[in-house]
Parts: sequence; structure tokens; C-alpha cells
Amino acid sequence: MDAAKYSMQGLQACFRNEEASRVEVVIGLVLTPVALSLANNGVELIVLFGSMLLVLIIELLNSGLEALADLHGTQYNELIGRAKDQGSAAVMLSMAIFLLAWGAVLWQRFN
Repeated sequence: MDAAKYSMQGLQACFRNEEASRVEVVIGLVLTPVALSLANNGVELIVLFGSMLLVLIIELLNSGLEALADLHGTQYNELIGRAKDQGSAAVMLSMAIFLLAWGAVLWQRFN
């Protein structure tokens, strides 16, 4: 049960401390009913929800990486800067997957 408690603490910390996380959660809440009405089958529903969850998962990992990097201090370090940039790039790529997944489902639905 401790693992679930720590997981919830991680979700809460990310939501509380990261604006990007809050925006992504709000977008997910807004798009949930859209996904439920848009999907024609279970696979499409998994694609739509999975792509939303992927963005949140990568955001959690990126936020954790940034928190660890910030322990190093405020002085610039090239390796820490690179790690933070790469974490940000991972979030961006997950958003690209999200857009492609939603675009593909929308294309099939309305084309």
C-alpha cells in the first residue's frame, strides 16, 4: 500500500508544482468526453486515452528529472542543462504522438 501512497504523492506534487502538468490534466479532462464519443471501438479509445496518458507519464518523468537536477544548485552545468533539455524534448515528442493519434482517429471518423 505504501507504493500507491507514494505514487499519489508524486502525482499531487507534479500537479501542484508544474504548470505544464496542470494544463495537460485540464486538457485531458476536457478531451475525455470527446474521446468517449469519438471512438468507434475499443482500439480507438485506447489510442486516444493512451496518447493522453503518455504525455502525462513523460511529464511526470521530466518533472522528476528537473527536480533532481535542481538539487545541484542554481549554477549552470552543461550536463544538467542537457538533461533538462532532453526531458523537455521527450515531452514535446509525446505531444507529437498525441496529435498524430488524435488526428488519425479524427481523420478516419470524418473522412
